[in-house]
Amino acid sequence: MNLKRLSLRTRIFIGMILLVLLASVLIASVAIYQYKEETKDYHIQRLERKEKAILSHINFVLRETSYPVTTEKIPLIFKDEIYEIAEVHSLQLNLYDLDGTLLKTSRATLTLDTIQVCIRPEILNELSNKVSDQGEHKYIEKSVVNGETFQSSYSYITDQKSKPLAILNLPYLENDEFLSKELNEFLLRLLYAYSFVLLMAVAIAFILSKYITKSLKTISDKIITTRLEKSNERIEIGDTSEEISSLVNSYNSMIDELRDSAVKLATSEREQAWREMAKQVAHEIKNPLTPMRLTVQNFQRKFDPTDENINKKVDEYSKTLIQQIDTMSSIASAFSNFAKMPAQQNETLNVVKVVKLALEIFNEDYIIFSSDSEEIIAKFDRTQLIRVVTNLVKNGIQAIPEDRDPKITVNVKSLDNNVVITVSDNGSGVSEENKFKVFEPKFTTKTSGMGLGLAMVKNIVEMQKGTISFVSETDKGTTFKVTIPKEQLF
Repeated sequence: MNLKRLSLRTRIFIGMILLVLLASVLIASVAIYQYKEETKDYHIQRLERKEKAILSHINFVLRETSYPVTTEKIPLIFKDEIYEIAEVHSLQLNLYDLDGTLLKTSRATLTLDTIQVCIRPEILNELSNKVSDQGEHKYIEKSVVNGETFQSSYSYITDQKSKPLAILNLPYLENDEFLSKELNEFLLRLLYAYSFVLLMAVAIAFILSKYITKSLKTISDKIITTRLEKSNERIEIGDTSEEISSLVNSYNSMIDELRDSAVKLATSEREQAWREMAKQVAHEIKNPLTPMRLTVQNFQRKFDPTDENINKKVDEYSKTLIQQIDTMSSIASAFSNFAKMPAQQNETLNVVKVVKLALEIFNEDYIIFSSDSEEIIAKFDRTQLIRVVTNLVKNGIQAIPEDRDPKITVNVKSLDNNVVITVSDNGSGVSEENKFKVFEPKFTTKTSGMGLGLAMVKNIVEMQKGTISFVSETDKGTTFKVTIPKEQLF
């Protein structure tokens, strides 16, 4: 599992659960370790208590005996008492002489396999050299037989003058059954407790992770919907941590700066667009002014009232001036139409009939109209619809080369809840490098005109939540497609 791909909420949830599980394992491990240490101390201390009590009993027997207290008399002194001591203290014991030879055992029968007849020399050396903290000679040997742990304690039995008489050996079996039972019961209770804690941790982790990530989710959703081209809302979150508040404040500051930058950018773009438009208008107006100036100067220089062709020349000069004036008027009208859209006057009309009406202003017989039905009813502004159709048809006519038989096809159809208008031509088409510039203001590939027709069409269509697109093949033609919702059509 790749943790980097998990959400923050999931990682917090998993982290908290793992933390509880790790704590459970650690506490259980510490409990088991503590049990083992306590068990070890318990057996050591129990053996010490047993040994101390047995030595006290042995000393009592030595004080009360009528036999001489010597090593040789030990078997006689403890002939019967050794069994009584073993029964009273519930522990077997063996008595050895100072050389390690067995003198007396509490066992009813002597089994050489389980009882050492002679103490090994290394044990005798350890016993004689090792002194306890209380100044006593003592040695404890540990061994494991058939999976059971035995402790065998060796210590001196002394007379009243602290002279060693014999060696006391206490074999002690470490019986852990009752302690293991207690440990199992403790671990079972611990399991129940941690099962409950784990369930609580799951619920708390779920709620806490959801609470922690709720603010982050809100911020994330806001960031996802942030757009440069629209107004973005600030984030308002109460009762959050200092870190989240800092993040929210940073985002809100960014939104404020973005809004200010967007306003400045929009203002700058509008100013730049109007400057470019003004330059284009000035350039287009200067084009007809130059021939007008030359015409007037030429008329002034060659004017002769006595010339018999004076009326003809004046008529030619007048036609030239009128033609250039009409060009300037066309430029001004195009600029005015692009800069200011007339107020919409929506009405329920037959789109097929209006498109036919728009095509009647063209005298060209190569314009072909078709429709899926005779009537497609929608709400729209008649004037703006006519402007869209006439501009697209005019653009198609101008795109057809003079050496080609022209053909313009206009189709109207209803598709779902939309009206679809297509205008196709067999002109030169649009080159790849110009496809992204077709709808830009003042872009044109023609030698005349301001390039505002398609830009104006795009503005009209988009104002009504419609779309306009085109497909084009070089030297084969172009098809423009306008799709506008019926209920919002102009």
